[in-house]
Amino acid sequence: MLEKLFKLKANNTDVKTEVLDGITTFMTMAYIIIVNPDILSAAGLDKGAILVATVLSAGISSILMGLYANYPFALASGMGLNAFFAYTVAPAVGWKGALAVVMCSGILFFILTLTSIREAIVNGIPQSLKMAVTTGIGLFIALLGFKNAGIISYDAAADAFVLGSLTEPSTLLALFGLVFTSLLVVKKVKGSLLWGILGTTAVGMATGIVALPTGLSSFIAAPPSIAPTAFKFVDGFKDMFAQVGFGFIPLVLSFGFVDLFDSIGTFVGVASKANMLDENGNLPRANKALMADAVGTMVGAALGTSTVTTYVESAAGVAEGGRTGLTAVVTGLLFIASLFLAPLAFMIPGAATAPILIIVGVFMMEPVAKINFADYLEAIPAFLTIAMMPFTFSIADGIVWGMLAYTVLRLFSGRRKEVSLTMYILSALFIVWLVWR
Repeated sequence: MLEKLFKLKANNTDVKTEVLDGITTFMTMAYIIIVNPDILSAAGLDKGAILVATVLSAGISSILMGLYANYPFALASGMGLNAFFAYTVAPAVGWKGALAVVMCSGILFFILTLTSIREAIVNGIPQSLKMAVTTGIGLFIALLGFKNAGIISYDAAADAFVLGSLTEPSTLLALFGLVFTSLLVVKKVKGSLLWGILGTTAVGMATGIVALPTGLSSFIAAPPSIAPTAFKFVDGFKDMFAQVGFGFIPLVLSFGFVDLFDSIGTFVGVASKANMLDENGNLPRANKALMADAVGTMVGAALGTSTVTTYVESAAGVAEGGRTGLTAVVTGLLFIASLFLAPLAFMIPGAATAPILIIVGVFMMEPVAKINFADYLEAIPAFLTIAMMPFTFSIADGIVWGMLAYTVLRLFSGRRKEVSLTMYILSALFIVWLVWR
């Protein structure tokens, strides 16, 4: 049944590999179960309800991605988008209104996907930029890993990232995890990323850095009620119009723009790493993957959380060999199971998952070798794409700058025919967006 559903042999994989990689992806994404409620509760939402909404929306949308699109991409409430929700949109229209805005952006995505516009955008990205997106995401992921590990920290006085305090217990644990996981990767141990997480957590418990479980309640607990947030977006439409009228449209477009290019960047980057792109550099079944992403956003808004998007941490499972939707389904099922095992998920410290992000960053450097840096028409847009992602802390911004450079340089160097109509339209929209925001 699984072979027929996911075409495992055709994708050169098996059930054991896919399950292991689904677990790995979940472990690298599980932090969202803790972080998202912390961020959204600042806008007035019930923290317990957000946790349930976060888990359910991640589980449902990841399973949908696996079954409908047969890709190993997992989804959850997007980082950055949740901060935009809590600190920009909710103060303007209330948290219920903010959920209505998210629902509108999901509906917009759904319509664009039905008309294949989103797929055309994905396929319209030049091959060199697709390689650059993969590399840029790798640096972005690595930056998250170094920051979460405490290896680097932000110095407000210097207005820059600096070397962190390497004597902090959690940082020392993360450094151990980085060395331990690196050795497993070098030795080509199957499931090295997962074993790295578990081994680092075990060392943390043995040294007292991570609290030991005490009793059954440390493993299993009844989930909180989702009633305080579920379907509150319906009331939010009234709040949204009462507060800003048709001023909600720019808010919808803001959510939509960031999520659109974050998800496209993730699809292209992760798929490129897994050699899933076709001979033209396009993602097969892109429309199905984008549809799952759009439905995930609507599901999240209905349950009571911010925009659900495809996660760059999916690269962790792909790096271990995940190639089909079974990986995403396993990740989704683990998210749903975590409703009852939330205390167990909370035992995995950030110091154990941060090294994994750094190692995945290493894995995603490989495509940079395919970019022709001797041709500056290729090199400059690619470099801007790669550099702007970590420097602006945004995948979307990296794509914007890279695409604009690609179009402008070719337009004014006499090679405008090499630029597709899609790229011209996108570049014009990017300029308007940059000025407007």
